[in-house]
Amino acid sequence: MILLGLVGLFIAPGLADYNINVNDNGNVAGSGQQRVSINNAHNVANVDNNNGWDSWNTIWDYENSFAATRLFAKKSCIVHRMNKEVMPSIQTLDALVKEKKLQGKGPGGPPPKTMTFSINPNKVNDLSQFGTNIAGMCQGIPTYMAEEIPGENLPLYSNKCYDANIFWILNISFCRTTEEQF
Repeated sequence: MILLGLVGLFIAPGLADYNINVNDNGNVAGSGQQRVSINNAHNVANVDNNNGWDSWNTIWDYENSFAATRLFAKKSCIVHRMNKEVMPSIQTLDALVKEKKLQGKGPGGPPPKTMTFSINPNKVNDLSQFGTNIAGMCQGIPTYMAEEIPGENLPLYSNKCYDANIFWILNISFCRTTEEQF
């Protein structure tokens, strides 16, 4: 009986859904407050960035290998494949955020990794292909697919990007090549 209790004690944290709040008051860009929710049972991480009209929400669905960011100012949702070579695993994300929160610091470690995406101007019609988590978040708003672009092509996208930087871990830019509103 005691053995079962100890096993339950060690397994329960791996199945937990919990939140980590980090205020990024020192951020010059004014990213406001970010919150990470990690659900290990469903292999999903959710990041909320609360900064008034520039707020956004992102879901990283590790099980389906897709991520989506809902841009409130643009009233749209951007979906892309997860690049697991750049994006941290769910365990690494969890550890990084906890470490920085417990140490009371944000920036100061290694520079964040950067990813830039080109947004396809055609709306996505079938959200179910991205899994239930992303389909639920993007339901009812214009949704677009984005492809990661290599760094050497960035001059084509100058001043047409929307940034969704995740703490001091990852800088993501969603860009378009035309003046069309996405």
